[in-house]
Amino acid sequence: MKLWHKLSASMLMSGMAVLAAPHVAQAQSIVKIDGSSTVFPIAEAVAEEFQISKRGKVRVTVGIAGTGGGFKRFCRGETDISNASRPILKEEMDACRAAGVKYLEIPVAFDALTVVVNKSNTFVKSLTVADLKKMWEPSAQGRVSKWNQVRSEWPAENLMLFGPGADSGTFDYFTEAITGKAKASRGDFTASEDDNVLVQGVENNKTALGYFGYAYYIAHKDRLTAVPIVNGKGQAVSPSLEGVIDGSYEPLSRPLFIYVRESSAQRPEIQEFIKFYLTEGAKLVKEVGYVPLPEKAYQLALKHFTDRKLGTVFGGVPEVGVTIDNLLAREGKL
Repeated sequence: MKLWHKLSASMLMSGMAVLAAPHVAQAQSIVKIDGSSTVFPIAEAVAEEFQISKRGKVRVTVGIAGTGGGFKRFCRGETDISNASRPILKEEMDACRAAGVKYLEIPVAFDALTVVVNKSNTFVKSLTVADLKKMWEPSAQGRVSKWNQVRSEWPAENLMLFGPGADSGTFDYFTEAITGKAKASRGDFTASEDDNVLVQGVENNKTALGYFGYAYYIAHKDRLTAVPIVNGKGQAVSPSLEGVIDGSYEPLSRPLFIYVRESSAQRPEIQEFIKFYLTEGAKLVKEVGYVPLPEKAYQLALKHFTDRKLGTVFGGVPEVGVTIDNLLAREGKL
């Protein structure tokens, strides 16, 4: 059985990808990755397959410091690759620039950011952006604590909220999409950079609601209920691969990225790993529960890597609703 299907709590807590155990002692070089727990299942799957293909000659480690935590390490030159569930921000660009760290931004998948409730919740049939804003906006802190304060027809039961911590790119994207400003959120919720903690929190509390990457919902779909989100056309759409591809699941569809340090990209093992990621990774992306990019997008991303197309196409400013075709057509900046 492929180990990434498990998304085990112990593995996530260890912050290390599964290594090709019989060959670890023979490893001659190391690829260091850290960052987003959302991207972790993809990176873990690719790392395992790559190590098997290299027969122990290359060791790949994968941490889960969160997108923000990963960029801190990356801009200090401590890692080769940073997993990110949102683009690099201006202050992170400044930190990298000050440290002389240049980088390549590579989209690797799409995610349907998923809002979940406990299996025993039978009254929430769908949620609008306005509903979610009532729950999560900064002014809700200490004020909105019952479900009926969101919608009067819902019961007067405690609203228990679980979400990613402040170092998470998922937190940044969700708050941008729902409250209109990244990081603008109430603070009185249970936060964790480990998505398995969030899964367990919602699973164990009947009146809970939480959000995290789609792969973590898929891995626990028998224990949680994914809530349909009402899109801009008034349609209540459940998170799915199809909803991401056809654009109906919005505004919570988003691209996922890896960032490669330019100095690391000079090393043969990094070049081999990125080529493997962009040629073999699509099927692994789908296996762990995310949406692969179109084949032409992976080909163009590989060309950008080979041509050393440096920088980010976002300019340090988060965006909601961007398409992959639009991303790949832009010019990056450091």
